[in-house]
Amino acid sequence: MPERARRGFMLVLSAPSAAGKSTLVRRLVDEDGTITFSISVTTRAPRPGEEAGRDLHFVDRGRFREMIGQDELLEHATVFGNFYGTPRTPVETALHQGRDVVSDIDCQGAAQLRRSLGDDVVLAFVLPPSAAELKRRLALRGTGTAQDMERRMRDAVGELASWEAFDYVIVNHDVDDSLAALKSILAAERHRRDRLTSLPERVATMRRELSGT
Repeated sequence: MPERARRGFMLVLSAPSAAGKSTLVRRLVDEDGTITFSISVTTRAPRPGEEAGRDLHFVDRGRFREMIGQDELLEHATVFGNFYGTPRTPVETALHQGRDVVSDIDCQGAAQLRRSLGDDVVLAFVLPPSAAELKRRLALRGTGTAQDMERRMRDAVGELASWEAFDYVIVNHDVDDSLAALKSILAAERHRRDRLTSLPERVATMRRELSGT
């Protein structure tokens, strides 16, 4: 058994739209070669530049409902008329093999993952530096009507209400600083006693060797 064999965990980032969580996840995956990105499944059509199997798994509504019925999803939700979900098998396989998984989903999905996976889930919430900055980012991102902007603001207010349900909070003033904080969370969680599955045997062996028995 490896010296520090452990069970993996799923690091879930949630945030209001435009707070920067997707950028942080991409940077983390690029810079930590040991972490796996959880690819969601959806019924929406691919957007320009998106690649099936890399960004998302694209399925029709019939297949999605089948996945729900066969308990193939750890969580699922309807967002703007489209279905989204997290496939169960890739995540559970990775955790069993001692590999960590990262996901960026909304607060509703994060809560479902906590219910599905319990202590195997670590929740981190990304806050924008201020309301004014979030408004600015949302305005830059939006290309729709005033009603669209109003909806995005309502969604942001709803997401912000969930911050207390998370284990960690990162205020995203600067992407590099926020990434460093995220890496610190990852390192700390990898050293949790209850994740180090080989530790009881290792400590017991050391005690026997030290006591001469």
